[in-house]
Amino acid sequence: MDEYSVVTVVSTVGFVLGAAFGATAQRTNFCTMGAISDVVFMGDWSRFRSWMLAVAVAMVGSQALHLSGAVDLTESIYLSTNLGWAGAIVGGLMFGFGMTLASGCGNKTLVRLGAGNLKSLVVAVVLGIFAYMTLRGLTGLARVELEGATNLDLEAMDAASQAIPDILGAMGLPETGTRLAVIAVFAGGLLAFCFKGAEFRASPRDMAAGLIIGLLVPAGWYVTGVIGYDDFDPTPLASFTFIAPVGEGLQYLMTFTGSTINFGIAVVGGIIAGSFLMAKATGQFRIETFTDPGDMIKHLIGGALMGTGGVLALGCTIGQGVTGLSTLAVGSVIALISIITGAVVGLKYLEAGSFSAIFAGD
Repeated sequence: MDEYSVVTVVSTVGFVLGAAFGATAQRTNFCTMGAISDVVFMGDWSRFRSWMLAVAVAMVGSQALHLSGAVDLTESIYLSTNLGWAGAIVGGLMFGFGMTLASGCGNKTLVRLGAGNLKSLVVAVVLGIFAYMTLRGLTGLARVELEGATNLDLEAMDAASQAIPDILGAMGLPETGTRLAVIAVFAGGLLAFCFKGAEFRASPRDMAAGLIIGLLVPAGWYVTGVIGYDDFDPTPLASFTFIAPVGEGLQYLMTFTGSTINFGIAVVGGIIAGSFLMAKATGQFRIETFTDPGDMIKHLIGGALMGTGGVLALGCTIGQGVTGLSTLAVGSVIALISIITGAVVGLKYLEAGSFSAIFAGD
């Protein structure tokens, strides 16, 4: 294939995979923020188990590709030898809190947009602007300074990457055996946690959501790492993540003749299209708008926090919470814990009405 053909094929397949994600999330109500909310307010773990099933499936599939040599996950952004722990913490907390204000994380924003929610359109635009500002714009310098001051150089420890097996391997443990053991512990533990719940086992919808979305992550690695392989200009290795691609997508829409579509942009478009088609097919498409100015301001702030925080943390609840974890990256573990913490604080804030009320126990 020539360069144009590779880009076209990768983007086309990315759009199809995104449509599958969007249709699945719309049909099954897969929502990571909703999963945390269910746990905090109702003690219902079913959607959270669905999310963790997606992580386990993505992890097994992605590591199988890596072990087979089909893709080299160390080429992904998640496995740099520079461990950005501060960005993961600060960005994760910002993103988690922001997604509660915006009524959903990055993937839910796109899914709701496809189903006719105009609030999500505003959130997506604001999210994209702030994401691009943090990538290459006004706040990009602050991000670079933070990374330069806090990143840990794991190469100095002789670690090939920040993947847990590689860090353990730097301590003298056998590479393949260690990787298999880590996969067994993490994926096996998550599967045991998921299927321990009787309500989850009795919910084909939640199980199907976790399985399908989990499988889409290694599919993304395969598309960019195998189909997109080119000796002279290979496609950057990537899979499902939404914050930076939304920002890049806005730039692509505004400067069509001066920019190139990529896998991430195509996935974003596919999610919106897939959600739209599923919503229309099931009679769930409806136009929704802001209830009052306060509702709009809350969503604007949430979108800004998600865009900035998602770039600092290198991903969202899917980008870090599923795709990043599939690489076994330490940074992804830190980011996910921070996102969940930020979301819990955000939910408590919305319930209590102020930070002082949270800490006062009112």
